Amino acid sequence: MLRLQIALLAAYLLLQIAPPAHAAAGTDFDLQGFIDRAIKAGHTKIVVPPGQYRVAPQGGVHLKLRNLKDIQILCDNVEMICTQTCQAVGISHCSNVWLRGLTVDYDPLPFSQGKVTALTPDKHIADVELFEGYPGADSVGTFKYEIYRPDTRTLREDRGDASKVDMVDDRHVRVTGGGGRNSPVQIGDIVTLGASFPKGAGGHAFVIDNSANVKLDNIDLFASPCFGFLEFDCDSIIYKRCRVDRRPAATDPVHRGDPRIRSLDADAFHSSGALKGPSLIDCVARFMGDDAVNIHGSYQMITACNGAELRVLINGARLKQDEPVEMLTYQGVRLPDAVVTKVEPDNPMTPEEHAFLLKQAMDRGLKNRTYNAYKITLDRAVELPVGSLICSTKRIGNGFLVQGCDFGPNRSRGILIKASDGQVIGNKLTGNWGEAIKVSPEYWWLESGSSINVVIKDNVISDCITIPIAVYANGGTGKIAPAGAHRSITISHNTISSCLLPYIAVTSTDGLVIEDNRCILAPDAETHWAGGMLGLDRAKAEAIMTTECANVTIKDNKIEREKAPQ
Repeated sequence: MLRLQIALLAAYLLLQIAPPAHAAAGTDFDLQGFIDRAIKAGHTKIVVPPGQYRVAPQGGVHLKLRNLKDIQILCDNVEMICTQTCQAVGISHCSNVWLRGLTVDYDPLPFSQGKVTALTPDKHIADVELFEGYPGADSVGTFKYEIYRPDTRTLREDRGDASKVDMVDDRHVRVTGGGGRNSPVQIGDIVTLGASFPKGAGGHAFVIDNSANVKLDNIDLFASPCFGFLEFDCDSIIYKRCRVDRRPAATDPVHRGDPRIRSLDADAFHSSGALKGPSLIDCVARFMGDDAVNIHGSYQMITACNGAELRVLINGARLKQDEPVEMLTYQGVRLPDAVVTKVEPDNPMTPEEHAFLLKQAMDRGLKNRTYNAYKITLDRAVELPVGSLICSTKRIGNGFLVQGCDFGPNRSRGILIKASDGQVIGNKLTGNWGEAIKVSPEYWWLESGSSINVVIKDNVISDCITIPIAVYANGGTGKIAPAGAHRSITISHNTISSCLLPYIAVTSTDGLVIEDNRCILAPDAETHWAGGMLGLDRAKAEAIMTTECANVTIKDNKIEREKAPQ
């Protein structure tokens, strides 16, 4: 009888504290105030009590850490549910800060999810019924339109951004964009689209700026309106055991008609302009809407050259006096580096310069931007035609490390490197829709730079949708750059299987070593070709291919072939 009474009492108490199924999960908590009071009291080690907390943003950020030094914030078994689709954590002008153990999610989510109920014959327009528990039709936008298979729950088709989304009713939308009669999309496929909300949308989950020696340790991130972890103008940031993944239904605080099929809307880890590049150690990134890792600086476009004096349209951070710079001609030729001796504001951007930008193979947003112009004086005369590029060689993420990570599946690249003096070691890359490992600057995004002294070693790559390991460079003309854009690249002891040929492709490199790699080809490998993107000859398709390279060593690589199924 006593046991029965205890059981009834426990059930009664549970009913009093358990929210109904439609209620918001988590407890409202002033996390910002808790941490601020601890810091004001002089604590340098702050332990946040375990719990699932709903946090409201202040000024568009749910948790701000600013101007902190030598602080530990330990959030083991702490989940922060962001209540608006804006920035989760902002870390600004900090040094020697350690943030550990935090789990971050959003309610409402920054994307919606549904199923295809009808398609036009050309599959250009899809009718979509949104699942219960996801943002409604009035919130759905055109950002990151992806279509997944319902059986394997893997990406079937990436449509980029939709051109239009029309609301039919609260739970139904009509989406226009992509398709074509050869599209594999079917009725019943699962659709995801970015979503925005009246109270503010956009931004990234974690943003770190102007900070040094910040360590994010054992962080779980289940959603973001854009990037997961964005750092800019930083130095020596460490990400250790940080995980990006779609949240399983068993732990989702909200009941949904279909488990989440996406994690983040865009990149997982994105580093721009770092003095010393980030270290990513034992991290995971899966099912996000773009790259797993991107480490880069910023190119500035040259619109006039008179000996040592350049007119430059500034994209991002200004070039600085006494700073070494990389220079690429419009054709992609890398000149010997120079040093900036003077930086002066110049006359405003001209209509002619804007007209030139509009003709370039660049992102639409970059082509339509109004840039500040500067006169840059170098320590020597150069010849750089209109459309050539220049960037700092100090602020591109040199000294990076990506080690022991697990990346993919995802709709774009696995590890994208545009920096020097770094290592990509011992990672697992599976089902990346772009290159699994790519070393290349990108004219399209004005992201620098070319790479020197990079080691790609002991990685395991499988089921990549394009070239698994690709090192290349090109300029504004789109043509492959000659040898010397990259220098001293080593690719060794990697294992690659079930991908498109070539498995390793390198261009534009002076000082290249490709050795002791294992390439396991499918029985029909020659029918799966991706080398056209680098202008390689399909008639000469091989597992390892190079062009426009000098001082090349290729040895002791093992080329095997899977046995055909019986």
